[in-house]
Amino acid sequence: MEISVIASSSIDCGIGSWDLKTGTEQLRFKQCASPAHGLTAVGEKFLAASQLRNASGSSGSIFFWSWNKPQAEVRSFPVESINALAANKEGTYIVGGGASGDIFLWEVASGKLLKKWHGHYRSVTCLVFSGDDSLLVSGSEDGSVRVWSLIRLFDDLQRQQQGSTLYEHDFNEHTTSVTDIVIDYGGCNALIVTASVDGTCKVWSLWKGKLLRNIIFPAAINALALDPGGSIFYAGSIDSKIYVGAMNSSSDYATQSLGSVSEQGKAVTCLAYCADGNLLISGSEDGVICVWDPKSRRLVRTFSHGKGPVNNIQVVRRTVVGNSNKAQSSWKRNGSSLPPPLEKYERTGDNTMDGIVIVDPPPLSDVPVYSSYHSADLINEQVRELQQQGSAATEIEMERLKLEYKKSLQMNDQWQKNYENLLQVVMEEELNGGSS
Repeated sequence: MEISVIASSSIDCGIGSWDLKTGTEQLRFKQCASPAHGLTAVGEKFLAASQLRNASGSSGSIFFWSWNKPQAEVRSFPVESINALAANKEGTYIVGGGASGDIFLWEVASGKLLKKWHGHYRSVTCLVFSGDDSLLVSGSEDGSVRVWSLIRLFDDLQRQQQGSTLYEHDFNEHTTSVTDIVIDYGGCNALIVTASVDGTCKVWSLWKGKLLRNIIFPAAINALALDPGGSIFYAGSIDSKIYVGAMNSSSDYATQSLGSVSEQGKAVTCLAYCADGNLLISGSEDGVICVWDPKSRRLVRTFSHGKGPVNNIQVVRRTVVGNSNKAQSSWKRNGSSLPPPLEKYERTGDNTMDGIVIVDPPPLSDVPVYSSYHSADLINEQVRELQQQGSAATEIEMERLKLEYKKSLQMNDQWQKNYENLLQVVMEEELNGGSS
């Protein structure tokens, strides 16, 4: 397995790719000037990045790159400029946040625009999926953070009957633009941390739907990264420092710093955490990428992206396999190693089974569909990691996770029953429709 660091800039100097262990630059992907949070590795199969809009153009643009070619091979042109871009773990869906506040959800294999909805009053700045991919969290320039259920997004009938809003939660405590969002393990029981230009980071309970903590920093925060233990997070600031925030601290102020990324005081613009080796990666306005050991607070190595500021960093684990999966096979039948371009508009009048959306299990999976809700498994895995670390702080965190683990098992059982009931209703409707 190869572990790579990929990084992009707001100016057209491409996407850099480095081997995390050796520091060797692997490939420079050309023709990319992306906004913050506009870079994503789609299921670790290929790279996708939204592009800063050309002053002469009215639509947006999203480019795809395969791992072994520097040129962008697939170009899509949505109806508006796309800022934030995210993909679920399997790489079956891509979500984009528009400058108007609209959110777009595409199916990767077909390029079909499955859903478009108005998410915020102003531009969408960041998007992140929950650990089990069942929820989407979005942040905006208007300071709001909203949580969306991917299942509920398509359930128009339920919303009409209940008269409810499209989102699950609407958090409005930030006074200015939301700059980053991270979410811990736990599925529906997870904690969300949000950062803002207002100089605060806020910790939210997804289960309770309310604010748990408000942490004040010495300067505006641009980026967040969550420690795998879940008890602390790192916040990159405009004053060039990386601050350490504690989820359960009794103080409302965070002044402890991991270190400064720039002697010239250049802002920290993005952060990423690699659990393999416990390394924190930061990017800054001066184009330097730093790899840190958070425990020793030591700088391990640096990469140079080039002449422009770094505004996106991701850690990508690539496994070389001989057989392509189901989705990739459909792309190759069309003579391409990449999927087709993303469609500009939603289709009307095609065979969508009257609004019923079928969510397939992950490719090459032998488990039942309902097992795609992984929250309990993810929590159990995290408990094992914490047991290996062995400290007083981790013991407290383990007790909290064990309680959440029990709740998640109960929730998974309920989802299984709901799925089986829904499947029976759909099959009965199909049979009745066929007989008539």
